[in-house]
Amino acid sequence: MEAHLLEWLNLSVRWVHMITGVAWIGASFYFVWLENNLNRVNPRDGLSGDLWAIHGGGIYHLEKYKLAPPSMPENLHWFKWEAYFTWMSGIALLCLVFYYNPMLYLVAPGSGLTGPEGVAIGIGSLIAGWFVYDFLCDSPLGKKPALLGLILFVLLIAAAYGFSKVFSGRGAYLHVGAIIGTIMVGNVFRIIMPAQRALVAAIAENRTPDPTLPAKGLLRSRHNNYFTLPVLFIMISNHFPSTYGSQYNWLILAGIAVLAVLVRHYFNTRHDSHKFAWTLPVAALGMICLAYVTGPAQMAKGPEVAKAPAKIEYQPLPETAIGGGTKPETAATPAAPATPEVAPAQASTATQGPSFDKVHNVIQERCTVCHSAKPTSPLFSTAPAGVMFDTPEQIKLQAPRIQAQAVASQIMPLGNITQMTQQERDLIGAWINQGARTN
Repeated sequence: MEAHLLEWLNLSVRWVHMITGVAWIGASFYFVWLENNLNRVNPRDGLSGDLWAIHGGGIYHLEKYKLAPPSMPENLHWFKWEAYFTWMSGIALLCLVFYYNPMLYLVAPGSGLTGPEGVAIGIGSLIAGWFVYDFLCDSPLGKKPALLGLILFVLLIAAAYGFSKVFSGRGAYLHVGAIIGTIMVGNVFRIIMPAQRALVAAIAENRTPDPTLPAKGLLRSRHNNYFTLPVLFIMISNHFPSTYGSQYNWLILAGIAVLAVLVRHYFNTRHDSHKFAWTLPVAALGMICLAYVTGPAQMAKGPEVAKAPAKIEYQPLPETAIGGGTKPETAATPAAPATPEVAPAQASTATQGPSFDKVHNVIQERCTVCHSAKPTSPLFSTAPAGVMFDTPEQIKLQAPRIQAQAVASQIMPLGNITQMTQQERDLIGAWINQGARTN
C-alpha cells in the first residue's frame, strides 16, 4: 500500500509541477516576445511602444509605458505565483523521488556517500548555486552579458561533472536542473518582484520611479528566458538513458544546453532580423551528432572497453553459478588458440554464446523483483513503465532496452539494489549480441 500511495503522491506533485511550469514558462516566452515585437516608432507620449494582436477571435491593443502610468490602475495583475508554485512543487518532487530513498535513486553505487551526505550535497548545491549566480550578476561581470553567460555555463557544467561522480545519472541531471530552477525563482523573488513593488510604490507616492530597478529586473527576466529550454530538456531527460546514463553524461548535457540556447536566441532576435537563422540547422545537426556519438557502437570504443580482448569466449557455467546464490569466479576468459584438445561441443558453445537459461536466471534474480506482474519489491506496486520480464517472450521483446539500461549505461537496477555484477552484465550483453535467442 505504501508504494501505491507514493506513486499517486508522485503523480499529483508531478502534475502540479508540470501545470505551473507551463504557466510560468509560457508567460516568460510571451513577455519576451511582446518586448521584442513592440512598435517603437513614434509611440504615444509616455509609452515606449505598443502592439496590436489578434488571438482567439479577439483583437487586442497592448501598450508598454516607459516607466509607469501617471496613476496606478485599480486592478493590476502580478506574475509571480506561477514561478513560486513551480519551484515549490519541484522541490517537493525532488524530496519524493531522490531524498526519500537517496540510496536508491540519488547516490551512485560505489561513490562512498551515505544517503544523508548525498541529500546534504544536493540541498547545499541549490543554496550555493543561487548565491554564486547573484554575486556574479552584481559584480562588474553583470555589465558584460556574453562573458557572464559563458562563466555561468562553465560553472553549471562543472557542477554536472561533479554530480556525475557521486550521484546517479538521473540525480546529477535533475540537480543541475534544480540549481537552474532555484536561480530562476530567486530572480523572481529577490530581483523582479522587489523592482516591481518599488515601481508601484513610487507611483502611489507620486515619486519619480528609479529606472535602474526595472532595468535590472528585465535583465534577470531575460536570463530566465534563456534558462528555460535547458531546464525543459532536463525535465524530460529521465526518459532517455542514452543521455544521463552515459559515462559522458555531463558533456552530453553541455552539448544539448548549447544547442537549446542557440535555438532560444534565434526566437528572441528574429523580430529584428533573421541573421541568427543559422542556429536552427546547426542545432538540428548537433542533435544528430549527439545521437551518433552516444550510440552503443561509439560508446563501446571507450578506454575501458578498448583494452578488452578482441574476442571473448564464454565457457559453460555451473547451473548454480547465476541465480542460485553462488557466484562464479569469472564469466569470460580470453579466447585461446585452437588446439586438438578442444572438443566440438565446446567450440559450438563458444560460437553460440551464453545460454538463455543462464541469462534467464540472472534476470529473474536481479530484475523481476521490480519488473514483474507482481513485484516483490516494496518500492513498486506495479512494474515500472509497464516493463515485465516474467516470460522468455517478454525478455526477448525488451532486449534492446535491457542492453541500453543494464549493459551499456548500467543505470539498472536502480541504485544496483539487487547487486548485479559486471560478470552478469557481460553475460546478458553477450547473449543479446548473439541474437537474444530463447531456444
